[in-house]
Formats: sequence, structure tokens, C-alpha cells
Amino acid sequence: MEGFHVLMYHELIKKEDFDYANYKGIKVQQDYQDILPPVLFAHLEAFESQMKYLYEEGYVTLTLRDVIDFYYHNKALPEKSVLLTFDDLYKSILLYAYPILKKYNFHAVGFVVKDWLFEEVQSYSTTQSVCLSKQELEQMKDVFEYANHTKALHTRKAGQGALQIVDKSSFIEDMKDCEQYVGTKNVFAYPFGIYTDENIDWLKGEGFLLAFTSVDGLEDTYEKNNDIDTNHCNLIKFIPWLRKEGSCDRLYN
Repeated sequence: MEGFHVLMYHELIKKEDFDYANYKGIKVQQDYQDILPPVLFAHLEAFESQMKYLYEEGYVTLTLRDVIDFYYHNKALPEKSVLLTFDDLYKSILLYAYPILKKYNFHAVGFVVKDWLFEEVQSYSTTQSVCLSKQELEQMKDVFEYANHTKALHTRKAGQGALQIVDKSSFIEDMKDCEQYVGTKNVFAYPFGIYTDENIDWLKGEGFLLAFTSVDGLEDTYEKNNDIDTNHCNLIKFIPWLRKEGSCDRLYN
């Protein structure tokens, strides 16, 4: 297979704990409230089986440097390659994903919304998506690298994302602030997967090499095509998806 696949996660939760009727939304440091749709919850049991399968089948988990070298320097990738990404970085990632990834010696990417990170450690909740603290991100650095998901522009109002209406100077100021915090530079993930042509031009102008979205991208952006939408993708769907031919597509967990 020429290329690689991407797996994107947000929240992990035990199947018996998933009660969306009682879900209260996100809890973040920034003065902002929102609700994750059910599709952004992956059952822990499904996640465990997916990671076990990847390990047993000899898949290599890529770094963002690997992806950059693949696109810009024609560097070959292992035949079985996946990029594991986690957006927003909620408590369940430390509680559930981190030990499983560490067990299999896997590498992962965390896309950070800087102003969502708490200064003090918060308690885990099954009824809220609680964001991690800066201290907790440090604890996971042996498994995770962190990249830019904006400082404070992961917001939406009246059906519009902040990136759709922000001016250039505000966008660049926000992006640079988060860029100073994360360890992996020149890689960006669009909040909600939404972007404008201007956003792309602004990122290119600042030297960004990869931009992640959940819809088809444009030339010189990193495209993640939406193939499967499910909150508990089992191996019956997971395995055929991994075996698909293609230079880059994405499983949406």
C-alpha cells in the first residue's frame, strides 16, 4: 500500500458509562461551552481491540515528522503505517488511551487548544468531557507529541466556527501563541474540520507544512477523507478499512 491511514479520536468512554441523555458537554479552562456529538465518542472496548489489532498485525505508528518527510521529501513509509491523532485532549485520553498506547509502544499526536488546558488537574467525569491540564500533558510526552489546534479559536456560534469569521491578524496572533506552546511546529488542525481558503493561505504564509481537516482539503494540505462515522467502530469495519488502498484517508472515531 502506498501511503498511510489516519485514526482520529476525541473522547473514549466505557460502553456501560455512555449515557448521552445525561451528557452535559465539555468542561474547559476557556470561558466556552459546547456539546460533543455522539459520533465523537469512541467506546473504550472498541479502542482496545483496534490497538491490539494494529500491534498484532505489525502496524507502525507514525510521527508528524514521518508524514512531513513522506509529502515533502518522498521518503517511503512502512507498508503498514497509521497516524494516531487525538483532538482537544480530554481526561479520558490520559485515563484510557495513554496506558494502552504505552503498552504497545505506540506513538500518537495530540492537537492542543491551549486555552482549553486547565492550570490545575480536574476530576474525570462520565457526564462531561473534561479537558486535561498542562501538567497532565507533560506526563504523556513519552507517547504523545503535541501540535496546534488554536489558542482560543475552537469555538462556534450560530452555526459558524470562529475560523470562518476571524480576521487575519487575530488568526495569526492566536496561531502563534499556541505554536509557542506545542512541541511540534508548523502543523495545524482546523477546529471542527472547517476552514476557508483564506485560512489556508494564512497558514502557508506562516510556513505551515500540514493542515488537518475532516473534509477534503486543497493542494499542499494534508487531507483526511471521511470514510466511517461511528462512535464504536468494531473490527468488522475496522479491518477492511485498514486494508484499503490509498495515499491517505481517515477513520473517524
